[in-house]
Amino acid sequence: MSRGLDAHVHLWNRATDPQPWIDPATMAAIDRDFAPGDLDRMLDSTGLDAAVVVQSSNSVAETRRLLAHTSPRIAGVVGWIDLTADVAGQLDELDDPEGLDPAARRRLVGIRHLVHIDPDPDWLGRSDVGAALGHLAARGLGFDLVVRWWQLPLAATVVAARPGVRFVVDHLGGIAECDDDAGWEAGLRALAARPNTYAKISGLAGLVGDGDTDRLRRVADVALEAFGPERLMYGSDWPLAELSAGAVRWCEVVDKLIGELSPAERQAITSGTASAFYGLGT
Repeated sequence: MSRGLDAHVHLWNRATDPQPWIDPATMAAIDRDFAPGDLDRMLDSTGLDAAVVVQSSNSVAETRRLLAHTSPRIAGVVGWIDLTADVAGQLDELDDPEGLDPAARRRLVGIRHLVHIDPDPDWLGRSDVGAALGHLAARGLGFDLVVRWWQLPLAATVVAARPGVRFVVDHLGGIAECDDDAGWEAGLRALAARPNTYAKISGLAGLVGDGDTDRLRRVADVALEAFGPERLMYGSDWPLAELSAGAVRWCEVVDKLIGELSPAERQAITSGTASAFYGLGT
């Protein structure tokens, strides 16, 4: 894969943004900090130009720190704000020219909340969250949906109620941790039926590490049929990908999965869809 965009990576410094979920015993490969220099090396190894950095903790302070990175290979930042509080005020603060330089402000391209681990399994369906999503749309920001596969029906209901909001489903809706492929497929197709919903082919390196190539092929075929290349985008979920196949191997696998598509369709998945969704280069 060359001259592409990785639509889903993370950076963290645990001195300021702790990651308590990292188990040193089972996650030794990522039991450290990851900085822009590490991202540069990963992108070089996969032949990609730039990446969208996605929040890894529900923290406005983390969002500001991500926005402050000056690396030209960070194409955009999907940050976090409290969608149950004053959304406009929080976004205004992030736009404060005294707090961030103009280039940094433009790097905020979307918002995400860790829905899949929120103590309230119905958080996404809250009325105040729904109203907040409308504020994001008014600011030109999309919303990354990170949910468990069994939360897909709720996500579909929310998406249907907010046709003016752009959503992107991270990691194809949690298929890597799913034990009901039929239920997952029904949920993902319900989301794909809504034209304001996109999806990331990301978070699936574990299937490669497990050697489950047949399942991975079926999953990719469902995503391609449901969304089409124009609503699919490549993401590595680095550095978490290093827990299994690794970013390089995952990139190679996706190249093969989309190898029979036309050049224009492949370009959409590897850069065009993400660039359009996040408004990069505009």
